[in-house]
Amino acid sequence: MIEKVGVIGSGLMGSEIALVFALAGKDVRLSDNNPEALARALDSLGKVLAKGVQRGFYKPEETATALARIKATALLGPLEECDLVIEAVFESEPVKAQVYKSLGEICQPDCIITSNTSSIPISTLASYLGPTRRANFVDTRFFSPVSRMKLVEVIPGLDSAESTVAVVMDACREAGKTPIRVKDVVGFAVNRILHAFIIEAVRLVEEGVATPEDIDTACKWVSAIPSGLLNCWTQRRILSPCRCRASCARPTESAFNRVRCSNRW
Repeated sequence: MIEKVGVIGSGLMGSEIALVFALAGKDVRLSDNNPEALARALDSLGKVLAKGVQRGFYKPEETATALARIKATALLGPLEECDLVIEAVFESEPVKAQVYKSLGEICQPDCIITSNTSSIPISTLASYLGPTRRANFVDTRFFSPVSRMKLVEVIPGLDSAESTVAVVMDACREAGKTPIRVKDVVGFAVNRILHAFIIEAVRLVEEGVATPEDIDTACKWVSAIPSGLLNCWTQRRILSPCRCRASCARPTESAFNRVRCSNRW
C-alpha cells in the first residue's frame, strides 16, 4: 500500500503528478534543487485547483487539504521515507542517471522508483540503479495536463518484478488514473500511435488534400485531440522532423516546411 509519495522535478509534469497523489490522500514530497521553481510550482497548483473548483472538477474543501499534503523540499533526503518515488526531471539521460544514483543511496530498500520518461528505454535507465533495486523500477508515463489526463503508461523493464507492476498500477488507479501496461519498446504505445497519425497528416498537407487548419479541426472533433494534431506536434514537440522522415517511406520535407510556415504557426 502506497502512503507516501516522492516526486522529483517541480515542472509542469512533476508538480501535477504530486497534485493528483495529494488529492488521493497521499503524503507527498515534491523535490527540486531550485527553490524558486518549487515556489512557482506551488503557486501554479493553487491556480489549477481554483480553476478546477470553478469548473466543478474539485470540491472546495478538497483543495486546501490537498495542497497541505504537498511538502516542498530542495533536497532529496526527505524522500527517504517514501514508498514510491517518481522521477520527473527533464528528458536528459545523464541528469536522470545522477538522480537514480542518489536515490539508490537514500531510499528504503523496498521503495518503488519510477520514471516519467517519454522516450528513454526504461531498461537503460534501470542500469543506473543497483542490481537489487531494478526489480522495483518501472516507467510511469503520465500525460499533460496530469490533473486532467487519465491515461498512464506503465512500462516494466527487463528486471521489473510483477509485484512492482501491480502495486504501481493500483497506485495510479488510486490517483484517479487509468493505467495500461506497455512493453519497453521505442516510443512505447501512445507515441507510436501519435507518430502514425502525424505522418499521415503531414502527407495529407503535402498532397494538398487539406490545410493544416482543417486537419486540426478534424482531429479536434473526431480524434479527441483538443488542440489539433499538427498543433499538438509543433507545440509539444511530440515528433521532430528528422525522426518523422526516418519513419516515413519517403521524405516529406516540403510538407514540413508548409506546415511550419503556415500562417497558423
